[in-house]
Amino acid sequence: MLPDDVRRLEAARAQWPLADGIDYLNHGSFGPAPLPVLEAQARWTAELQRNPMEFFVRRLDGLLDDAAERLARFVGCRGGDLAFVPNATVGMNIVADSLALTAGDEVLLNDHEYGAVLRIWRRRCDETGAKVVAARFPRPLTSPEEIVDRLFADVTPRTRMIVVSHITSPTAVVLPVEAICRRARDLGIPVSIDGPHAIAMRPVALRELGCDYYCASCHKWLSAPFGSGFLYVRGGAKAELRPPILSWGRSLCGRPSTWKDEFHWFGTYQPAAALAIPAAIEFLEAFGHGRFRELTHEMARAARNRLISELDAEPLTPDSPDWYGSMATLRLPWLVERSGHAGQPHPLQLSLATDSKIEIPIVEWGGDAHVRVSCHLYHTPDQIDRLIAALCDWRARTGA
Repeated sequence: MLPDDVRRLEAARAQWPLADGIDYLNHGSFGPAPLPVLEAQARWTAELQRNPMEFFVRRLDGLLDDAAERLARFVGCRGGDLAFVPNATVGMNIVADSLALTAGDEVLLNDHEYGAVLRIWRRRCDETGAKVVAARFPRPLTSPEEIVDRLFADVTPRTRMIVVSHITSPTAVVLPVEAICRRARDLGIPVSIDGPHAIAMRPVALRELGCDYYCASCHKWLSAPFGSGFLYVRGGAKAELRPPILSWGRSLCGRPSTWKDEFHWFGTYQPAAALAIPAAIEFLEAFGHGRFRELTHEMARAARNRLISELDAEPLTPDSPDWYGSMATLRLPWLVERSGHAGQPHPLQLSLATDSKIEIPIVEWGGDAHVRVSCHLYHTPDQIDRLIAALCDWRARTGA
């Protein structure tokens, strides 16, 4: 790492008000925001409180439009194609509830998908008599082509939607979404992408990508406030969307209605999180988006290599930024996945949190137990040292 990078990282770390004595290695689940973003959120909250009538009835639509335009430039689309939602899960629920399905139809996912996304589509299919199909990807993964081929091997004339992560949550794998969207377009099948991990971790150009829907949370790698997310919708699909909560369905400011009104006004709420998204973009721009991605990948790669060499961990993909970015998941072959404990943290995860003050997920997926390491600008090599030492100690104490 260059000396200038060291200085810049030290300056960046000082912007995160994290608790003392905690090694927080789970930015991928709940990414805390830096001080400039928190300050922007607080300013918007204060402005609202000074005159709520003016803020909601005369200013809000324009403020949200301005924030959407700034976000749109960052993710490569038009502001008119983005609606703010609290998080990617809300966005995916909107897409699922809006898709016309009938008995016998199929929705195609895969075995690396986020558990909440699987639940969303199972419920929708149960309501309509449709069926969820989960393609099984090879293990380990070795080429993007095999992923695409394996996914489309499960496409049938009854497939009405393909749902795929840009970067998977349990396994931290960058999936070949561009190739998936191209093949799906050739077949006339819409694609909904679950993209919370890709925003900031990868360059995203939504119009070029060609998906029909993109659901994202901005509190992860972009480090915007909790409660900030967006739903991107391409073209005429906007007219088919159903709001999750029915309110006035029109602009409070009296301007001509747009498709966003159903989603931007669902009753009185606090919009400061969405309005602070531009501050998060500016924070990363000041550091440099490209250098942010390079440095956090270098950190994740160093952690990955040490887990392999010192703890016999097994990678799920080749060692390349094409396969993983700022986050890496590795199988721990000596750690047993438990059955019948859904929703309960693994004992190792609890031990790391309580005994070693390390916050990191132990992911139980596909019949195995894994560790997932997240690296952001505030992380240091010392934190990885302590993680490796704690894992070695737990393994020795338990005889795993």
